[in-house]
Amino acid sequence: MTTTLDGVLTEARPDEPAPHRRRGVAATRTRHALGRVLVTLARSAALFVPVFLVATFVTFALRSLSGLSPARIQLGEEATPEAIARIEAQWGLDRPFLVQYGDWFSGVLHGQLGASWTNGADISTLIGLGLGVSLSVATFALLIGVVAGFLLGTVAGLRPTSWIDRAVTGFVTVVSVMPAFVVGIVLVAVLAVGLNLFPSAGYIPAEQGLGPWLAHITLPAVALSCDVVADVARQLRGSLIAAYRENYVTGAVVRGLSPRRIFFRHVLRNALGPTLATLGLKFPALVGASVVTEWIFGLQGFGRFANDSAQAGDVPAVQGVLVVSIVLVVAFNLVVNLVLARVTPASQRGV
Repeated sequence: MTTTLDGVLTEARPDEPAPHRRRGVAATRTRHALGRVLVTLARSAALFVPVFLVATFVTFALRSLSGLSPARIQLGEEATPEAIARIEAQWGLDRPFLVQYGDWFSGVLHGQLGASWTNGADISTLIGLGLGVSLSVATFALLIGVVAGFLLGTVAGLRPTSWIDRAVTGFVTVVSVMPAFVVGIVLVAVLAVGLNLFPSAGYIPAEQGLGPWLAHITLPAVALSCDVVADVARQLRGSLIAAYRENYVTGAVVRGLSPRRIFFRHVLRNALGPTLATLGLKFPALVGASVVTEWIFGLQGFGRFANDSAQAGDVPAVQGVLVVSIVLVVAFNLVVNLVLARVTPASQRGV
């Protein structure tokens, strides 16, 4: 009997050629990796379905709780009861609540979020236009935050209590308390107006050129990435320091493994788990928190659309924003869980 790297016992036959045994071990590891992915997907789906149902029901119930009506928006406060009843009947608001929810939820499952109370436009189309802008900025901000936070956290974690560690900790502390809109204003004043290195406002889709697209999303992405940099750096630093104190690191040193091998094969893989877990809500939070940054940089994004819809009392638009936000949260957490299942040793052992 032999044991694979995943802890799976396989029977080694003396007459079996070595290449066949290697292929058998590789096939076993592939099956186990696929099984972990399927288990993660099944758990995520089991959590997603009830959460989505409850969240959408609460979201739809907001209209009844708000007391808002399309008639109030279209006709004003002086509308007569007859006019209000006529407008609400046109929008189907005179039907029972559960019937309205069933029709709306059926449309959500088909990607149809209804029509705006203010202008009658399709909400899915309006959200799609703004979401493309916000996703571009949020994705770039997350990339900047992960790369910078990973480098800072690794440097600080490998040199604890040193001047490098103190410098990184101080820098991360300052960055974490700086609001995104303050950073955005400084970036516009210095890099856009002062040095003329980046455009100060506006957005160009990637289809019209990768260079102009990156130029327009760089400053808002940097402004939004500060919180991600701070969280990733602090979490990774603490996890690395804790991992180096574990017994398996001491055993690796005793066995004579090189510091590079110990870091990449043992310490980093175990320290990545908590760091990746902190990113579970970062991406949707970046999309939702971009409203102030979008105002500063003149972007018509998802956050600005949500803010305008809420101020106008456009309940269907707000409901559509909430549904998309729920999907973003669940989807990104699913991606993080899949990465965790592949990277961290504990999840690979089923812990």
